[in-house]
Amino acid sequence: MSDLILTTHEDSDATTITVAGEMDLTSCPALEEAIGRASLADSAPLCIDMSQVTFMDSSGLNLLLQLRLRLADGGNRLVLTGVREGTMRVLTLTGADALLLPAGTLARG
Repeated sequence: MSDLILTTHEDSDATTITVAGEMDLTSCPALEEAIGRASLADSAPLCIDMSQVTFMDSSGLNLLLQLRLRLADGGNRLVLTGVREGTMRVLTLTGADALLLPAGTLARG
């Protein structure tokens, strides 16, 4: 298990949480906690910068899908940025890419 490093940046246009490390069963609670502490302006997106995510299992995928629904219910949206090839593969294989990524998003190495 590697530690998850989270950095939150809030401004009037969006809240961005940068995730570094592995998104798995043991680390996802820390991300959930960071999301819960984040201030979300009305209709401002929550951006998850995944450019430093080295691994994501089904726990990470489940967290992102649940977060998408929760934000939509509150009038906000989830935006994933910097998705790397390994994580993109998980999203693509499960079909979650159609729900979590804008059309035309390319994997980053």
